[in-house]
Amino acid sequence: MIGAPLRTPLRPLASILSAREKGENPDLIEAENLRRRHEEMRDRDRLRAETRLTVLGLGFLAAFAVVGGKMTEMAASPPFEPREDGYTTTIQAQRADIVDRNGNVLATNLITNSLYAQPPLMIDKAAAAKGLAAVFPEMKADDLLRRFSSGSKFIWLKRKISPEQMQAVHDIGEPGLLFGPREMRLYPNGQLAAHVLGGAGFGREGVHAAEIIGVAGVEHRFDEYLRDPARQGAPLQLSIDLTVQAATRRVLYGGMKLMNAKGAAAVLMDVRSGEILSLVSLPDFDPNDRPRPLTSGDASDSPLFNRAAQGLYELGSTFKIFTAALAMDQGIATPDTMIDISGPLVWGKYRIRDFHNYGKALSLTDVIVKSSNIGTARLAGAIGGGKQQTFLDSIGLFAPSGVELPEAANARPLLPPRWSELSTMTISYGHGLAASPLHLATAYASLLNGGTRVEPTLLKTPAPSQGKRIISEAVSVELRKMLRQVVVRGTASMAEVKGYQVGGKTGTADKPKPGGGYYDKKVIATFAGIFPAHDPKYVLVVTLDEPEDTSGPEPRRTAGWTTVPVAAEIIRRAAPLLGMRPEIESPDGMNYTLSKY
Repeated sequence: MIGAPLRTPLRPLASILSAREKGENPDLIEAENLRRRHEEMRDRDRLRAETRLTVLGLGFLAAFAVVGGKMTEMAASPPFEPREDGYTTTIQAQRADIVDRNGNVLATNLITNSLYAQPPLMIDKAAAAKGLAAVFPEMKADDLLRRFSSGSKFIWLKRKISPEQMQAVHDIGEPGLLFGPREMRLYPNGQLAAHVLGGAGFGREGVHAAEIIGVAGVEHRFDEYLRDPARQGAPLQLSIDLTVQAATRRVLYGGMKLMNAKGAAAVLMDVRSGEILSLVSLPDFDPNDRPRPLTSGDASDSPLFNRAAQGLYELGSTFKIFTAALAMDQGIATPDTMIDISGPLVWGKYRIRDFHNYGKALSLTDVIVKSSNIGTARLAGAIGGGKQQTFLDSIGLFAPSGVELPEAANARPLLPPRWSELSTMTISYGHGLAASPLHLATAYASLLNGGTRVEPTLLKTPAPSQGKRIISEAVSVELRKMLRQVVVRGTASMAEVKGYQVGGKTGTADKPKPGGGYYDKKVIATFAGIFPAHDPKYVLVVTLDEPEDTSGPEPRRTAGWTTVPVAAEIIRRAAPLLGMRPEIESPDGMNYTLSKY
């Protein structure tokens, strides 16, 4: 066959002829050639076998190297929670920080450890129980020993422990006491902004990880946002100013104690954007050690209760400015219109009286300055209940405030079941409708910023949008002047802070009894103020629950004596922190900013 290799014959003719000539045996030639051929075949087979063995050995060596490398990598890496493919997901423990408007940390994460026991691995259960009881005073040795001897294979002991506690447990020397790494939520400022932040706890838990979930406040409201891995840990920025929050809480706490009040609340809001720079409710709590909710009694007695956004109170004469605003916007009255205040004003079996006798008539401005119930009630009667309801609804007093707090979602103002003519009159001076201090701050901001509606928010707003117009800008200016006169020569004279031209309105409302009626000597005292009055930047609402000033010969409970001094001190401390320079108010209406130059 052409191209086929030539094969050497076993009996070559030339070799046979040569052998015969020499007298040799020609058969030996065939045997020798056959031997050589077999040797060549054997050598080729040996080489082929050796090559295959070498390749197989190298393959095994590579496989062992891969397995060994993977085992080394696993031994050097931190442990992780086992999972079943297709049925469970890895516990997501990472949670974004929460910061204030200036980037100061309000909530962050801290790496810590959990403590658990595996009784089958324990050597001396009694000694372990005794040692744990010494490290953790809340644990009892007898209870621990009973749990260790119950036959359980796994027992949670502490969800989070400090490094010092971890070392103390290590020193017990019990191999059945084990630790699992995890993250916990940390609030470095303690009680500051407690009701805003709310708090967080553990959701799904494993030995080596735990899910952190929000349980209240913005932690709960923005839970998914804070846990979203797509955000790569970008912090949630609030509108709260930490320094202003600290100053407000400190002053409010001191005022609450000084005035012997049961509780207190304060809201400081930007009148243009609705951003809340400070929200304080007292008594408060430390979200690092959040207390348990009350299971009985009055919910407002719990430190978890948010008086600023969740509490609903009759806010008294602070509502009178709403009646004045509506009357002027409807063209029914001007600041100089004289209002009949002769009294008492009788409606059926009810009588409406003023705190003092102010004569027969007052201008609308003086009705606000002197805080006349009769004048406000008569003006509301002239306006009508229908228009009053529409107006109060437009400034947010018929619905929850909408602020980003779960606790405020159900805080819908309490309205009378039937809006009668009497309701129209009493609500005009703040009785018969209960709202939160946050509702009041929002309403004041909407009326005094030029007359456009604002929505309260706890998020920093880079470019706030202008809301729906409620009253004309001219009416808004007149309202500011009225509130300024309340401080200059009216019931809120103690609110004067030199350089900041405070304007505002006091409100003292009898506190309702749980079963109906009102207490004789318990009030809710409120001050709603703006500063500076000629060009408002901020609105401040301060409320004291059951205050009583005992510095004089007789107890004084009205807002002018109790709440107003506290509000003035808050403004005195907060205004410089907000970057506001004092201004000199001149008789010609011009205002001059003080400078260090």
